[in-house]
Amino acid sequence: MAQTILITGASSGIGKVTAKHFQAQGWNVIATMRSPDKEEELTELDNVLVTRLDVTDEASIADAVAAGIARFGQIDVLLNNAGYGAYGPLEAFPMERIQRQFDTNVIGLLAVTKGVLPHMRANGSGTIVNISSIGGQMTFPLGTLYHGTKFAVEGLSEALHYELAAAGIKIKIVEPGMIATDFGGRSFDFVNDEAMTEYQPVVQALFGAWGSPEMTSRASQPQVVADVIWQAVTDGTDTLRYRAGADAVELLDNRKALDDATFIVGLKAQLGLDKL
Repeated sequence: MAQTILITGASSGIGKVTAKHFQAQGWNVIATMRSPDKEEELTELDNVLVTRLDVTDEASIADAVAAGIARFGQIDVLLNNAGYGAYGPLEAFPMERIQRQFDTNVIGLLAVTKGVLPHMRANGSGTIVNISSIGGQMTFPLGTLYHGTKFAVEGLSEALHYELAAAGIKIKIVEPGMIATDFGGRSFDFVNDEAMTEYQPVVQALFGAWGSPEMTSRASQPQVVADVIWQAVTDGTDTLRYRAGADAVELLDNRKALDDATFIVGLKAQLGLDKL
């Protein structure tokens, strides 16, 4: 019997590529997104159910889980992939956008997890993969909100790793580095107020560094992450954390090996912030 994975945020990027990867390996896929009526490619694939799920809407979560079970009989894997990045000076962010960042990346992830846990617990098995980031272990300037959510994902996932083992459920964390997706488009929420002149040199330096050929050339394709997700789901181990991308390995190795002061000085130099 084919196994089934439910993926949040499957309309583009990592989520969509992972849906196609698992389908190609013979899995059933519940590909969820906020606007399934706009999806054309995944709907043409065999054994793929495209359905609505908004991680901030509990009713849509329950409906998607029920629809997936009705179609395929069981959910073996949950991939919590939906999310976006809010960047900019904290002082410039209105509270409603701060709330939205945490509602999507943290509260929404917890809500979807709660939505599948009764089913997995009743089956005595299951795997939950949470997409974190190198930004769950280290930070970049202006990422107070995004990194706050990803550090939260790391912590809650590690705690669940202990908690759910008795129920036969595995927790996995995938930490991508820079990925060539639309993160800088619809999955990126940038807020700035140029009247706050003190922050503008940091804004300019960061975007200059991120847009440089050196940085963009290090970005991995989404398939790199899909391959790591596949490994996490199928390797049969209790490994908790998986890095995705050569830059993720390099940066996180450095973060682990160096003390705070040394790492921060090096990152400032790499981003051109040492000149400010």
